[in-house]
Amino acid sequence: MDESVLNILPQLPSVSRCLGSVRGKELCAQFGEGAAKLELRSVIERLRQDLQSGTRNEVPNMESLLGLVRERLVRLTSPLGRKAINATGVLLHTGLGRAPLAKNALDALAMAGCFSVVQVDLETGERSLREAKIEQMLRELTGCEAATVVNNNAAATFIVLQVLARAKEVIVSRGHLIEIGGSFRMPDVMAQSGALLREVGTTNRTHLHDYDAAIGADTGALMHVHPSNYKIQGFAGTPGLDELCALGRKHGLPVIADLGSGAIVPMDKYGLSDNLTIGEALAMGAALTCSSGDKLICGPQAGIICGQKKWIEQVRKSPFARMFRVGKLTLSALEATLLHYVNGAHEQNIPLYRMLCVTEDELRQRGEKLIGALTNLHRIELALLDDFAYVGGGSLPAQAVPTKIVRLALADKSRKNQFAQELSTALRFCVPPVFCRVKDESLLFDLRSLLPGDLDELTVALKTLVSQKIGA
Repeated sequence: MDESVLNILPQLPSVSRCLGSVRGKELCAQFGEGAAKLELRSVIERLRQDLQSGTRNEVPNMESLLGLVRERLVRLTSPLGRKAINATGVLLHTGLGRAPLAKNALDALAMAGCFSVVQVDLETGERSLREAKIEQMLRELTGCEAATVVNNNAAATFIVLQVLARAKEVIVSRGHLIEIGGSFRMPDVMAQSGALLREVGTTNRTHLHDYDAAIGADTGALMHVHPSNYKIQGFAGTPGLDELCALGRKHGLPVIADLGSGAIVPMDKYGLSDNLTIGEALAMGAALTCSSGDKLICGPQAGIICGQKKWIEQVRKSPFARMFRVGKLTLSALEATLLHYVNGAHEQNIPLYRMLCVTEDELRQRGEKLIGALTNLHRIELALLDDFAYVGGGSLPAQAVPTKIVRLALADKSRKNQFAQELSTALRFCVPPVFCRVKDESLLFDLRSLLPGDLDELTVALKTLVSQKIGA
């Protein structure tokens, strides 16, 4: 380690010294001594790492250090510290929690925090099926015989494979052996479930006769997997789920459809395609479908399994069912979300569908309002431009939705890039934090991905921070 660093490190103040100062005592009184100590340790440790790595060459004074601690405490203790303003144009942003919940789902979460009816039959007072209401609504919405819920789609895929094909072969196209975020790999999940992978075809092309030729005495199921966040184009192709289900019926084999996003309503109305609904997959003959609850369904994180009653009953009896089961918060939010689909009111009440339904005129009005509020700021360039937003969250890869963006850049070309980077970082440290895109030394704010109230908060944050950065 550099000798200069060794000389600087002892200058880092101790936790007790910081908390014993006037400002430190104020933080303890306002946020609690335990929370203040927790965040102070984190800040000091980060400073130590920065000094050791050479990214910082001096120790901030006590006032600045405790100012950083205060910012972290506000984000830790305030609900707004967890909220985010999404101006990225990615409507289901994985890093920002995927689907924002409908208001009635948020209300249901708050009420479920009390004692709530989770697993009790009101008529008999006996233990009941905890997902009974969810199953009832999914049967209505998808035409399934039965349905159950686990904690995410990876768990859904695992338990379905374990129940249908443990110690048996599952035939999958090589083009469907996906890896998605967080190192989720289909071959690994299959191996852990006890199913035996039998891959057929090639990366870009698989034919129905490839599946047919691979079927034998050890075959337990056929599997069709939605490619999630990638797409092979050009000389490529694989049998559709309908063809695979016909082959499954011919050989008396169940077909598993891992739908990924798992829409309940058709997406072509919104200019999006290539995504089977759960109902369509079941109508084609899939024995079971697996899908995420927090993507196109727009509920909380969950894995939703729909299909034939005989298989769902076996899933419920699996020893993994209790490991993967969901709690009262997930149940309440999912019930409330599904209710909007049952009532045909998803476009009015579910944020994703409201975002998809925003008109070009509404987007233009948002952009003009934002630019109008920032016109008094000098030395910056503002423009309202056409662009494209994306559903994101591993849903509908490469399918874009027209949108409008506000581009903001510093007029001074010599500081343009530095300004864009510094402002984007400062926006992320706001309460609530603001996320946008940085491209060509400019900040881009997508107007389609904003939720009600976000535009006003974004405006305040920009007016404050741009003034600070220009004056710096």
